[in-house]
Amino acid sequence: MARLSEHDGKRLLALHGVAVPRGLVARTADEAERAASTIGCPVVVKIQAWTTGRAAIGGVAFANSPAEAATHARRMLTLVVGQFPVESILIEEKIEIARELFVSLAIDDRDRAPVLLFSPVGGSGVEERAASTSRIACNVLTGPDEVALAAAVEAAGGASLPAIMSAIRAIFTVAKSAEARSVEINPLVVTRDGRVVAADCRVTIDDYAVFRHPELGIEIAREFDHPPTALERVAYAVEQADHRGTFYFAQLATTAPAGSRGLVGFHGAGGGGSMMAMDAITSEGFTVADFTDTSGNPSSAKVYRAARIILSQPGLVGYFGSGSGVASQEQFWSAYGLAKAFWELELDIPAVIRLGGNTEDRAVDILASARRDLRAPVEGYCKTDSPALIARRFAELVAAAGGRTWAPRSRRVPPYVGAASSLSMPIKGGCVWIDAARWSDVRPIVVANSTGLVRDDNGKPAFTLPAAELAHKDSEFIACEVECRRAGDGALFVDLDIPGLAAISSAKEVR
Repeated sequence: MARLSEHDGKRLLALHGVAVPRGLVARTADEAERAASTIGCPVVVKIQAWTTGRAAIGGVAFANSPAEAATHARRMLTLVVGQFPVESILIEEKIEIARELFVSLAIDDRDRAPVLLFSPVGGSGVEERAASTSRIACNVLTGPDEVALAAAVEAAGGASLPAIMSAIRAIFTVAKSAEARSVEINPLVVTRDGRVVAADCRVTIDDYAVFRHPELGIEIAREFDHPPTALERVAYAVEQADHRGTFYFAQLATTAPAGSRGLVGFHGAGGGGSMMAMDAITSEGFTVADFTDTSGNPSSAKVYRAARIILSQPGLVGYFGSGSGVASQEQFWSAYGLAKAFWELELDIPAVIRLGGNTEDRAVDILASARRDLRAPVEGYCKTDSPALIARRFAELVAAAGGRTWAPRSRRVPPYVGAASSLSMPIKGGCVWIDAARWSDVRPIVVANSTGLVRDDNGKPAFTLPAAELAHKDSEFIACEVECRRAGDGALFVDLDIPGLAAISSAKEVR
């Protein structure tokens, strides 16, 4: 389920008549100070992290002046929640609270209907107060059962009963209009002057409904336990731009904890096999930096981009790939994508890749030749090699590397790319370049490996298909590039775009 940030969730609630505190998002201490000045102190300063118990980790504080808000924000922006740094702060007006309630609307999969939970006591520890929580059935069209809702709210006692009822009805309207799987308000507060305000909220939207709601601004239609990272945004854009096969990328860790043997870039193929491979590598004492899955017969271009994204994570001790082992997809296409990425980035950490399935022997051969120009071993394995076996081999190679870790770097590109003397052709998400100045020397290699896409035209290179058809031959051209390099000359190069990745890589680049 895709999740809204607290600030975006409150904006959605406000659109449907639920009162929320005035608030502004800040990403720096200076922005927090300006926000506090705009709102007027006192204010609440809260980290925007998808976790409960923020106060316990120093993620909630009160400020009586803009300068104090800046001080809290400066400290909070150094916090790490789970494995991810806090990137934004919410500055809100401080509310004078008289009482706290709990309201949650969610889809009950067993009943196949929405259900409302209401508790007369909100705030932390609501799970321990289950006995005092009312479960109210909802009609998918009309909302909560009015009789049951009125009875629960009246039993809670206190003033502002009509306003509480109205807010709860509005919460159902929010969920229905946004196709939310759940809307939780904890706490829904009654202020000292009798107002009913959503002081905090958690809103999740059905992944399959996100495309119908661009107004929500959801970046990634997936369930994460943290706000999307920059790399996750880049990866999601890659998947959306190329539907040949799947590409799932989620960052899991940015540093290895004490006692770990190091961070590993993980690249799987197929959910079940990938999970088994992750268990194997973690059993060897490593920490998995990411979960990546390229399956369903992905293009070489998609696998290439996945590898580039994985290798945009600093501090990796190695690259570990293993999937189902019995995939029906042709494994050599994935091997071509990996070989290209490893060559461009001059991989200098060990890579162990299990590409079990159709044409696995050819895939292993491609990976074996990929290491010729690299400073680290690249080893390919087949379906008969178990994840546990290759994980042990990976551990041996990492140990032999002597503690070397990966530093993201600029990719290498042949000097003829962009030259006026070169022949180029746009393709899906990039461009193919041929070293035309050396055509007489490289012609046999390029023509022999182009699978009929390139020919000689009176001593000059030429493409054999119309531009519209060539545009979708990115995988074939990647295969040609790798095969030309295996034959001894990189006379053809596929220059592929990964929008947004350069900015991330340059920020982390050490070399």
